[in-house]
Amino acid sequence: MEILGVAVELLAMFAGFGLLIGVLFGFFGMGGSFLVTPALLVMGYDANVAVGSGLAFVFGTSVIATLKHRDLGQVDYKLGVLMIAGTTGGIEVGKIGLEYLQHIGLADSVVSVAYVGLLGSIGAFVTYTAMKGGGGGISHDVDETDDDADDIPAIAQKIQSYHIPPMISVRGGFTVSLWMVLAVAFATGLLSGFLGVGGGFIRMPALFYLVGVPVPVAVGTDLFEIVFSGGIGSFLYAQSGAVDLSIVVPLLAGSALGARIGAGATSLVNEDDIKVYFGVMLLLGALAVAVRQVGGYLGIEFFDVVSLVIILGAALLVSGAVILSSIRELRNESASSEPTSAD
Repeated sequence: MEILGVAVELLAMFAGFGLLIGVLFGFFGMGGSFLVTPALLVMGYDANVAVGSGLAFVFGTSVIATLKHRDLGQVDYKLGVLMIAGTTGGIEVGKIGLEYLQHIGLADSVVSVAYVGLLGSIGAFVTYTAMKGGGGGISHDVDETDDDADDIPAIAQKIQSYHIPPMISVRGGFTVSLWMVLAVAFATGLLSGFLGVGGGFIRMPALFYLVGVPVPVAVGTDLFEIVFSGGIGSFLYAQSGAVDLSIVVPLLAGSALGARIGAGATSLVNEDDIKVYFGVMLLLGALAVAVRQVGGYLGIEFFDVVSLVIILGAALLVSGAVILSSIRELRNESASSEPTSAD
């Protein structure tokens, strides 16, 4: 059975995948197209279609999640606008680079290798810090947006010590050089245009570890910026017909609920409990793309199936952990609020 020429089973799979990704996106301010784009590549879509459709999905999901974070007071609009300025240039440069690689027939390989390198390195770092059980801890408690110097990573403290004007004030009670903010924005915009990612899996850790932005604000502001970077990127790709609505619409239908759940969980869950799972998810994403590339070189099509299973499993693992942790916290709060009966 088909709807508008697309198999119902495929639409259902995209909707379910969108639900899982929405939870991740709303909770971490990342986790959207960095899983969607390689999944589309594994399913055989052209690189430009996978990238363009991934950006369109990111745009829609980020709008939903940003609205929820706004309600929680976790968006720094001034910082977000400055990030948009730097990201816009990076997106255009990245798009030009991808189109050139597409023209010479290297886009799929280069994008895949870049994913393996980025996801693997960041995943290893996050997992390592999580297993150490301290230092640079990422917490989503809104009350922690009040700055504590001991909670700011050493690198960020060093960067904040350099007063290269103009300086800007950031929520959390500190100032940082505008040039550092623009550099982070341009680099993530470059990734957004080149790899079809919202850049959150780079930008959110960069805002915390390099700039020193409190994590709840980093997540909300990152999502606010992605609304614009994803919108600009998807518009540019849509002009060349690289956005497939039969992919984007069911993904957004599923993520509409997932993004609200994930964003709401930031005020419930202690991220230390699931940080290690997020690092593992990044590593699994890198593994999935690597398996696909090896299968392509060896001519073994079964590796594509294995790669897709790894990607779906990674999304299910971490989104499930977020939801279960949220339910556990709600139950604990409910139990503690009940009056103790007298004997």
